[in-house]
Amino acid sequence: MHDYIKERTIKIGRSIVETKNTVRTIAKEFGVSKSTVHKDLTERLPDINPELANQVKTILEYHKSIRHLRGGEATKVKYKKSTRYRTQEQLVTAPS
Repeated sequence: MHDYIKERTIKIGRSIVETKNTVRTIAKEFGVSKSTVHKDLTERLPDINPELANQVKTILEYHKSIRHLRGGEATKVKYKKSTRYRTQEQLVTAPS
């Protein structure tokens, strides 16, 4: 494994432990795909730093356990913004 991959993996691991951000957010911060972040955290990190990998695993499991809630909230916000589901009063007072 190349040194830059090891360094990136450790930086991503530390970042997720410190911020508790999602894989998507971390991927945007580091300019890599979410697949790369996931592979770094689940496959590469345990070989490099097992203690950090256990902390990351706990966070990833938590994110997985609440993903259905996040999805539901995102859908709720999406439809709230849709003019089709707004009340007549909201349509009149909404800025253009």
